[in-house]
Amino acid sequence: MSGVTPAQNASELDSSDNLRHLRDDFHIPKHQNLQGPHVAGGGSGSQAIYLCGNSLGLQPKGTRALLLEELDVWADQGVYGHHHHPNSRPWIDINDCVSEESAKIVGAHRSEVAIMGTLTSNLHFLMAAFYRPTDTKYKVIVEDKAFPSDYYAIESQVLWHGLDPSDAIISISPRPGQHILDTRDILQLIEDNGASTALILLPGVQYYTGQLFEIEKITKSAKSHGIVVGWDLAHAVGNVELSLHDWEVDFAAWCSYKYLNSGPGGIAGIFVHEARSDQGRLTGWWGHDKASRFKMENNFIAIPGAGGFQHSNPSVMATVCLLGSLRIFAKTTIRAIREKSVRLTGYMEELLLADQETGKFYDIITPRNPSERGAQLSLLFKDGIMDVVFKKLELAGIIADKRDPDVIRVAPAPLYNSYEDVFIFSQKLKEAILEVSVATRS
Repeated sequence: MSGVTPAQNASELDSSDNLRHLRDDFHIPKHQNLQGPHVAGGGSGSQAIYLCGNSLGLQPKGTRALLLEELDVWADQGVYGHHHHPNSRPWIDINDCVSEESAKIVGAHRSEVAIMGTLTSNLHFLMAAFYRPTDTKYKVIVEDKAFPSDYYAIESQVLWHGLDPSDAIISISPRPGQHILDTRDILQLIEDNGASTALILLPGVQYYTGQLFEIEKITKSAKSHGIVVGWDLAHAVGNVELSLHDWEVDFAAWCSYKYLNSGPGGIAGIFVHEARSDQGRLTGWWGHDKASRFKMENNFIAIPGAGGFQHSNPSVMATVCLLGSLRIFAKTTIRAIREKSVRLTGYMEELLLADQETGKFYDIITPRNPSERGAQLSLLFKDGIMDVVFKKLELAGIIADKRDPDVIRVAPAPLYNSYEDVFIFSQKLKEAILEVSVATRS
């Protein structure tokens, strides 16, 4: 966006927003109901400004009804709900309710996606299948600032194979004085270590800075060196456009409680490219061919595609929570969502950059180029004021996210955030900083 003025009119922008009606499909918390660390009720009766979808998405209004339906089926039908479901969602096939829409969101064939488990568990299962180190090709390329659970998983996999993490793990960091990774440095690292690297596992969107990695370019480079390519899409799925099949990614995993709004601890998902679907893997009953699953024979026949990587039957309750959100996604396209996201985040950025009075108290460390970021701006505060500013935002009914010691992450989610939300945030941020600066000087 360009030429945005402070008043521009958030109301005008909202009135021309083709996705504005989808906000009504979500529960927006009320300020007076919040029970955060620095606010315990007592706020206004207006809606809070929720800018924390990068941590936990809001609850779709349809989710409660779906959960109650399943509780009623359980109460009224007991075990018959597995095969004879009054709402045409037999539990034995509950995955089918969410797999097709999930595949559209990640740019995959339906058979390449399975909804199962949790993120880190799924990464372990996938690495058990795809990380096959040899004497000469055994290293793993990771990001130095990866989310800790990813590093824990990778390190433990390396140790499981009897390797030394200090030798087997190659981590890449931003250049000195920088906050984001340069794709050229990633490609050079692949070039320099291609002969000894077995696997590369990176995030689609970096959780701390909001940087969107060049997934296609990095994947192509790594595969040209015979490296297996995996992606953690926790902060990318439902946030940016993905084309996992066309990009020939080997595998990917994601959670669904952030931009996919499935609720805390929601069920996760995996992608396995059809060209790799015969990969050896740890197996479980739910990955067995449906036609013969109940013959209870000890002869594993894998479901073709990603379904063959499943282990146990999924939680019906967790799955229908995801369904509640995917029904909203089905009302539009991920491209339309991304287009609004670029505009919405761009509007926030221009408002912040236009504020020369208080903008000097922080730096935006998220890439300026919209194609290099998701729905997030990370503000790096100076002079140790972040925590006090964050508390004042909470008191004002602004729900964001902080990463100690000095970063506030702000994520306007296009399905339910408005331009007015963004404008109010920019005003409340300015007020908070001015209050802190005055108190500091006095």
